[in-house]
Amino acid sequence: IARWFMERNTRKDYVHSEKQMQRLSEDLANTFLRFILKMIPNRCTTNRLSEPGLFPPPLTLCSAHLFVVFFHLFDCYLLIPLFVEDLGEPFTVLHSVSHVQSGVHIMEVLLLRVQKDPTETKGSGFSVSLEWITVANAAGHGGWLEKKYEVRKRRVLRGKSVPHYAAVVPKGKGLMVASEKPFAFTHVDGRPVEQPEPEPMEVEKTEPIYFWQQTAEDITVCVRMPEGITKEEVQFRLTANSMKIGVQGFPPLLEGQLFASVDPEASAWIIKNDKSLEVTLQKRSEGPLWSELVMGDRRGEYVMSDEQAALIHERLTHLTSEDLNGNADRDKPPCNSQELEDCDGFPEDSSSLTHFDEASLKPTQVVNLGSHQYLFTVDVNPSEMPCLCLRHDVDALVWQPRPEQPGNMWEHVATFNALGYVQASKRDKKFATCAPNFSYASLCECLRRAFIYRQPSPVETVLFNRKQGRQVGQVAKQQVASLDSDKPILGFRATNERLYILTSSNLFVLKVNNN
Repeated sequence: IARWFMERNTRKDYVHSEKQMQRLSEDLANTFLRFILKMIPNRCTTNRLSEPGLFPPPLTLCSAHLFVVFFHLFDCYLLIPLFVEDLGEPFTVLHSVSHVQSGVHIMEVLLLRVQKDPTETKGSGFSVSLEWITVANAAGHGGWLEKKYEVRKRRVLRGKSVPHYAAVVPKGKGLMVASEKPFAFTHVDGRPVEQPEPEPMEVEKTEPIYFWQQTAEDITVCVRMPEGITKEEVQFRLTANSMKIGVQGFPPLLEGQLFASVDPEASAWIIKNDKSLEVTLQKRSEGPLWSELVMGDRRGEYVMSDEQAALIHERLTHLTSEDLNGNADRDKPPCNSQELEDCDGFPEDSSSLTHFDEASLKPTQVVNLGSHQYLFTVDVNPSEMPCLCLRHDVDALVWQPRPEQPGNMWEHVATFNALGYVQASKRDKKFATCAPNFSYASLCECLRRAFIYRQPSPVETVLFNRKQGRQVGQVAKQQVASLDSDKPILGFRATNERLYILTSSNLFVLKVNNN
C-alpha cells in the first residue's frame, strides 16, 4: 500500500523529502490496516486489493456483505461504501478489474466458493464454483460519485477442483481459468445455461468379417459366411486388380480394388468348415508387403504370421538392450529413476488453461499444461492480467496472458533459474511469489522463515569456477530471513523493493532492494 501511494501521488509539491514521503505513506498504510481490521466481519474469508484499470477506483475490498471502493479525488483519499448486498454463501475474492463502458463505470469481480455438496458422493463431497459478478453505476452518466451501484450480471461456473489461476480479462471481455478439472458456465442471472449436447459414445467395434495374412509370395483371406453354405451359393469374381465375394441373393460381403495386382490363374478359393471361405491370392510381384487388402475397406483384420513377427523383432534389436548401459564408453551414464529425489518428480495430474469468451460463455482456447506445475500468480502491470508462473523442468517460467492476441495469447516474460527444483525441495513451503520487475523470487514456510532468490548479477571481483577453470561473470545470491514470531504466516506479497509477510498478530516488511 505504501508503494502504491508513493507511485500514485501526483501532488509531489506537498512533500519536501523522500523520508517525509515514506513516513506519510507508512502512516497511511497503518491507519488503513487498522480501519480494515475493525470493518471486515469475522466470517469474511479474504479480501482483495486490486489495482485500477482505466478509471478509479484503484482499490477494491470485498467481504460476504460489504463492497467498498477506495477512491482518488482531488488528492484526497476517501473510502466510500457503494452498495450492500447479500451474495449468499461465504466466498474468496480472486480478482477484480475496473473499466468504463459507454461512460458508465463498471467493476468486474471474480469470487470463489467451496461448499459441501450432498449430491457429490463419488468425489470429495465438495463443489467448487466461480461467480463472475458485474457491478455498474446505475446512475449512468449522472456521475460515478453517486451511490447508485448495483449488480448488473451474475455468471456461475462449476468445476471439480479449486482453480490454480482465475482472472477476468481487461474490460470484462472474458475469463481465464487454469485448473486440473475443467470448468463450465452453469447459470447466468439465476437461469441455467443450456449445456451442449454430449458427444455420441464411440460405437463398440464389431467383429471383423474377414481375416487376412500374407507372405512375400501370396495372400490368404478367410471370409465369414453363413453356416451351411454350398459352393453353388458362393459368388466369387477375381481379376488382376479387383475382387468380389458374396452370397447369392445378398449384397457383396467384400468388393473393391486390390492393393496390388494378383495372378487370377494361380489363385483359388475353398469352403472350410461349412462357414468360411478361404481365398488364396498369388502376388504378381513378390516381396513388397501390402498395407491393406481392399483399398479403403476397414472391416477386416490383419493377422501377422510368426515369421513376420520374428523378422520385425530382429530389425528392432539395435534399438533395445538388455543391459542397463548398453554403451559403457559413452560419457553420460543412463538415467536411473531410483536415484531421483522426491523433488525431481512432477505431479501426475495434468492441468489446462482455458480462455472463455464473454459473449458466448464458451471456451475459445484451451492449452494443456501437462506436467508443468503451477507455482504462483503475480500482478505485474495493473492494466494487464496477472501473470502465472509454471515449472518447466528445473526452472520457473513466468507467463503473461495476452487475450488481445488470439494467435499468441500467452507470452513468456521472465525465467527464474532452478526455482522449480528449489521450491519442490521445500517441504514446509506455504507461499511463493516474485517482484513485479522479476528482480527476485521468494518462498516462505508455514512458520518464521522466508527465502529470497535474486536474479544473477555481475560480480565486482574476479571469480573463477574451480571445476571448469573459467571466470564467472554473474552470481545469483540467495538469502534467508527469520521472523521474530512464532505465529503462522497468513499472507505473502512482494513489491520491487519490499517483501510483506503477514501473521495473525504482525505485518512484517522486509527491505529487499534499495532502488
